[in-house]
Parts: sequence; C-alpha cells; structure tokens
Amino acid sequence: MMTSFITILRFVGVIASLILLHELGHFLAARLFKIEIEEFGIGFPPKILTLFEAGGTEYTLNWLPLGGFVRPKGENDPDIPGGLAAAKPGVRIAVLLAGPLLNLLAAVVIYAVIFTQSGVPDWTTVEVLAVAPNSPAEAAGLQAGDEIIQINDVSIDSSAILHDTVYANLGESVSVAFQRDGQEGEISLIPRTNPPPNEGAIGIVMINPLREITWTEALPMGVVATYYHSAAILTLPAQWIKGSEEVGRPQGFKGMYDGYEAAEAQELIPEASKSVNIMAFVVAITVSLGILNLFPIPALDGGRILFALPELIFRRRVSQQVQNVSNAIGFMVLITLLIYINVLDFVAPITLP
Repeated sequence: MMTSFITILRFVGVIASLILLHELGHFLAARLFKIEIEEFGIGFPPKILTLFEAGGTEYTLNWLPLGGFVRPKGENDPDIPGGLAAAKPGVRIAVLLAGPLLNLLAAVVIYAVIFTQSGVPDWTTVEVLAVAPNSPAEAAGLQAGDEIIQINDVSIDSSAILHDTVYANLGESVSVAFQRDGQEGEISLIPRTNPPPNEGAIGIVMINPLREITWTEALPMGVVATYYHSAAILTLPAQWIKGSEEVGRPQGFKGMYDGYEAAEAQELIPEASKSVNIMAFVVAITVSLGILNLFPIPALDGGRILFALPELIFRRRVSQQVQNVSNAIGFMVLITLLIYINVLDFVAPITLP
C-alpha cells in the first residue's frame, strides 16, 4: 500500500511538473513582453495560501496538485491597458506559443539525455543478433555478436548493403569476413535460394549495435526525435477518423498512471534502464502536452492563436465576445471529453505491451 502511494505521488509530481513547465513558458514570455501577470499558481484553486508577491505577481499554492496556472492581467478584456488581450496580435501569439514550445524544448533535452545514456544505433556497422539453426550461417560458424565486415569484395557498411550483396549471390559460394572479440576471421557459405519461412538466405538476424555519443551529437538527434514524435501525434486525428486499428486512443489519468507504473517496472523499454524508461514516459507526456495544446480548438492555446491570426494578417480583430463565448464552449467540450476519456480508462483500459 505504501509503495503504491509513493508511486502515485511520484506520478503526480511528474504530471504537475510538466504542466507547470508549460505555464512557466507563458509566464516568461509575458514578462518578456511587459505583460503583467496577476497570479502564478502552483496547483489549481481553491487557494491554500499566498507564498509571496514579487513584481506585481502573486505566487500561490492551491489545493488541486495536478499542475498550475498563469493569470495574466486583462486576459479576456482588450480594454485593460497592459493586459494580454490589449497586446499586439504578434505578442499574444508569442505568449500563447511559449507554453507548448517549452514543453517541446524539454522533450529535446530529455531525448538527448536518453541518447547519451543508452547510445544510438551505429548504422554503419552490422552485427549478428542471432543465428538460425541448420542455416548456412550456423554451418559456417557465424555466431551472435559477430560483426560482418565484408562479403566477397564488398565492404559492409549498412544492413541494406549486406542484404543486397547476399541476394545478388543466391546459390553461389561467398566469402564473409567478420570480427569477433577484436579478432578478424573469414568463412565461406552459400546463400539459400529457398530459405524456410521467416528466415533469410543465410539465416541470421541483423542489428546495428549501439554506440556512445556526445552531447553535441545528442542534441540535434533530440530535435529530430521530437520532430518525428510531434508529427506522429499530429497525424492521430486523421487516423482516428479513418478508424485505423493501428493507433490507440487518448488516455486519461489512470491510463497515464498505468504507463508510469510500467516505466518504473522497466516494461516500456525492457532492455533499457529504469531511468531511461521513466524518461521515455516523461517525454511522451511533454510532447503530447505541447502538441495537443496547439490544436486549433477554442480554449486551447492553438484556438486562441487562431483568433489572433486575422488581426495579424488582415488587421481586423475577432470580436472579444465571440472569442470569450467560443472559449467557454470549447472549455466545456474539452471537460466533457476528458471525463469520457477518463471513464474509458476504467471501463475499457488499454492493455500495455
């Protein structure tokens, strides 16, 4: 019981920290553009106490621990000088973008940490992961862990080159140079023209071994990983509309908690360390938080940005009353959807692999 309670506290801490990070992005951008912030809340109301006041901002601690909020001056009233709604459209867009962007920046850093801890595949090196019984590779003496260096006179610097070279010599004897425990060796074998089902011509499973990388290499890779992760999330609505069975559904707090438990049990990435599993969970949440908030839905950052674009492009402002009503309706729809998703977590939970 105590272990479960501590796990719940850690889970709440992770989710709250990522939401606070999001709000911190809005806060810093608002301060950068001289927009006054009336309150920066840790947790959600009702308020427990005021921690302190600084620079015209009240920093509060609230009862509901899942995240936090920023309350800019004049958020929905353009008639209040120095407020958010009264700011130029470019400024409003920058403030709204800052929250999601800080989440995505966090993802870049976390991915980079994962890569420095776990390493990345060396695409120029091909290693034997497994050898099939009664295969030409087994008969010739290849073993798991051998690095394939050359086949005939072709240097092997990718899995594709190895595959193409083998299949260009089906039924013919080939010379295979390999490295094992720092020592080089050479064997001959004949690739099969009709291998058994689920086996290749020589009967090996290939992998690209992991290599260590530096931070200067890891950060650009973190950017690329965050880009592809974000792109995958952006395609989800279209796949849900199509009824694709290859993608899951959104998860509520219970579903996320199940994922966090799996991360702590090293079940998300079994071959990786516990810390990497937890970071993989965290990066999934922070990317989702960043990208989903950019969806053009009223009440979300993306919806508010959508309302600011006509003013930025055509110099015509969407009526504040229209914005306020749309945001209120959008908020109610989102709350209803969140309730539905959280109920599904209990009545139709997703089975983790």
